[in-house]
Amino acid sequence: MPIKKIIQNKKVVASKKPVKIAVKKVVAKKKVVAKILKPKPKTYWEAVGRRKEAVARVRLYTAKLEEREGGDIVVNDKPYKEYFPTLNLQKVAESPLGRLRSLNRFRATVKVSGGGISGQAGAVKFGLSRALVKFNLDFRKKLKRSGFLRRDSRMVERKHYGLNKARRAPQWSKR
Repeated sequence: MPIKKIIQNKKVVASKKPVKIAVKKVVAKKKVVAKILKPKPKTYWEAVGRRKEAVARVRLYTAKLEEREGGDIVVNDKPYKEYFPTLNLQKVAESPLGRLRSLNRFRATVKVSGGGISGQAGAVKFGLSRALVKFNLDFRKKLKRSGFLRRDSRMVERKHYGLNKARRAPQWSKR
């Protein structure tokens, strides 16, 4: 049975904490009655993974018992096996789930942008790892030991003045 409170002058009476409320007007005595809404159960766990210039926003869902398909990783509205063309990149993207032997227990949707295909696969891997730790803190030990929770800080070195690339010098001629 929902709890009802009376609101006077747009303030909740007899409330200690700020509460999300749905307001319903009662015409009779010009009072407003509000119901306190319970927060919806969390249906997914979200995390961000980065690698080089790529950023991946990962949402992790538990696979329903009826379906038990799971293992679905959708990257930018495509299956990850279609988005990442090589087998190596596919293995990188699914490696956190494979390490925990729980490929069929979870589904994930990923929005990834920036960088190249290799950086994006690394970003998905890191984002999945972080989301799995948010789901269950017991996964942290195994993922950390495997090196999945360490941000790879290697970036492309900038081009330097007088050089063709970051380190490539112009061809030297003796005369």
